[in-house]
Amino acid sequence: MSTPFYVSPQQAMADRAEYARKGIARGRSVVVLQYTDGVLFVAENPSRALHKVSEIYDRIAFAAVGKYNEFENLRIGGVRYADLRGYTYDREDVTARGLANVYAQTLGTIFSSAAEKPYEVELIVAEVGNAPEDDQIYRLPHDGSIVDEHGSVAVGGNADQISSYLDQRHRDGMTLAEALRLAVDSLSRDTNGGERTLTAEHLEVAVLDRTRPQKRKFKRILGRQLSRLLDGHAAGEQEKGQPGEGAGESSGTGSTGGNGKGAGKGGAAGKNGSGASAADADEPESGAADD
Repeated sequence: MSTPFYVSPQQAMADRAEYARKGIARGRSVVVLQYTDGVLFVAENPSRALHKVSEIYDRIAFAAVGKYNEFENLRIGGVRYADLRGYTYDREDVTARGLANVYAQTLGTIFSSAAEKPYEVELIVAEVGNAPEDDQIYRLPHDGSIVDEHGSVAVGGNADQISSYLDQRHRDGMTLAEALRLAVDSLSRDTNGGERTLTAEHLEVAVLDRTRPQKRKFKRILGRQLSRLLDGHAAGEQEKGQPGEGAGESSGTGSTGGNGKGAGKGGAAGKNGSGASAADADEPESGAADD
C-alpha cells in the first residue's frame, strides 16, 4: 500500500491563503473613505443589479470584493443578525464591532476547515457615529482576522497601490466632493502607472451620512447627483488652473464694480440651485434588508 502524500499544516494553510488572495485580487477594487459628514463607499462596478456596497442596519453598511455568491450569503446573514439583535434587545445594541466579530468567526471557521475551500472574499464593515471620531471601519480578510482602519481603506484588485495613494492624500475634514474625487482618482490608476477614465456609469457610490434626519443613514448616490459631484469638482479644478482669466476680464471692462456684483450673485444662485437639487435627490434606500 502506498503512503499518502504528506503536507505540513503550515504549507496547507499557506496554500489556502494564496488561493483566496488570488481570487480576491481578480476582483475590482472598493474604496472606503471618511469625510466630514460620514463615510463614503466607492466601487468600480458597472452593474446596477449586483451591488458590492449595501446597507446592513441603521448606521452600518457593508462592502465586499471577491466571489459575489459568497459575499452575498455573508451580507444576508449580517442583515438577519442585525435585525434579530435589534428586535431582541435594542437598535443601539447593533454595532459594527459586533457584526465584524460574527463575520470573523464565520470566515475563520471556513478558512481553517479542510472539508471546504476558503471563501474568496474580503469585507469592510463601517458604522457612522455622531462625530467623525466615533466612526468605525473594520476590514476582514479571507482568514477571518479583523483590522481596525482609520481614514481610508481599499480592498480587492491592486489594493496595496491604491491604499498607498490614499494614505498620501487623504486628510480629515474633506467634503463629499473632495473625497469622491480622491476615491475615483485612486481607482483609475493602473498597476503599470497609467490612468483610466472612470465615469458615473462605471461607479457604485454610497454614503453613511450622519446629517440625515432619518434613523437609516445609508444612501446611494446615483444618476445626476453623482454626475454633478464628479463634473462640479472637475470644473473647479479647471478654474483653479486659470487664475488670471477672471482678473483680465475685470480690468478690461469699464464698469468693474457692476460686473463683479453680477458675477457674485450668479455664483450664489448657482450654489443655491445645486443644493436644492441634491436635497430633492435624497431618497431613502429601499429594500436593503430584503433577502
